[in-house]
Amino acid sequence: MPPRHLRAQPMSAAELDTPALDVVVINGVGGLGLAVARRIGAGHRLVLADRSGHSLDHAAEALTAAGHQFVVCPTDVADPAAVSALVEQAATYGPIRTVVHTAGISPTQGESADVLRVNLYGVALVLDAFLSVAQSGTVVICIASQGGYRQAVSAATERLMAVTPTDQLLDIDALDPTNLTPAEAYSVSKRGVHLRVEAASIRYAAKGARAVSVSPGFTVTPQSLHELHGPNGDVIRGMLARANSRVGTPDDIAGAIQYLVSPSASWVNGVDLRVDGGLIANERWRDPAGPGAYFPMREPI
Repeated sequence: MPPRHLRAQPMSAAELDTPALDVVVINGVGGLGLAVARRIGAGHRLVLADRSGHSLDHAAEALTAAGHQFVVCPTDVADPAAVSALVEQAATYGPIRTVVHTAGISPTQGESADVLRVNLYGVALVLDAFLSVAQSGTVVICIASQGGYRQAVSAATERLMAVTPTDQLLDIDALDPTNLTPAEAYSVSKRGVHLRVEAASIRYAAKGARAVSVSPGFTVTPQSLHELHGPNGDVIRGMLARANSRVGTPDDIAGAIQYLVSPSASWVNGVDLRVDGGLIANERWRDPAGPGAYFPMREPI
């Protein structure tokens, strides 16, 4: 019999032999998601979701050793049926108090269409699906990126990315992946996360809930290290040097999320919190006339 945290079928509170607890959903349990689970998971039932079985196994091992209570739900965030199933299963364990959506891919992990589908469409699916179970005090936090501040996007395209129905989102002309490099698609997709969260926050507020995004700078995770050793590696190192900034850690981001889910942040809704060591400020204003240093700048899409 497999360990109970890896059983494929949903488990009731009785099966877990624990009293009812508020639920914290972590969608994407790589380096950042695991740090968030450790930081805010105590005293809650964790629902861990990820497409990668390896990531789920690693998180399960680490959190079992730390004494956390959790269940595991393999989930493809770009699959509407899978996201709906995640919400339905998570809601069986208790009231959903917090959702932290960290799942995404970097420019070197897929083609432009893949980046847009996972990073933008996936976030829109999550925001739509969890609204159905949101209640007073629920907080949904979507991880964006400082990259979302690097590509100019026209006001018309921003509006479309914010309010277009999710099933039509990838049909927006400006998001045609054949006209975007993976790096540009990444930056645009993360700007789209800011916008979808901002627009969704109105619907969440009507239920007494909140929706917020967080934009990390260069944070050391397996995914970011892949970027550091890829074509953009020298550019990333130069960006950090110019800003006199250290690299970020998953704990830096988890600390910001811990604040956002706390009562101290109960009036924080519909905004993006940039946690980047000052990288974007430096790139924008150290040499205001200079070109963008990380992703190439182009005319607004």
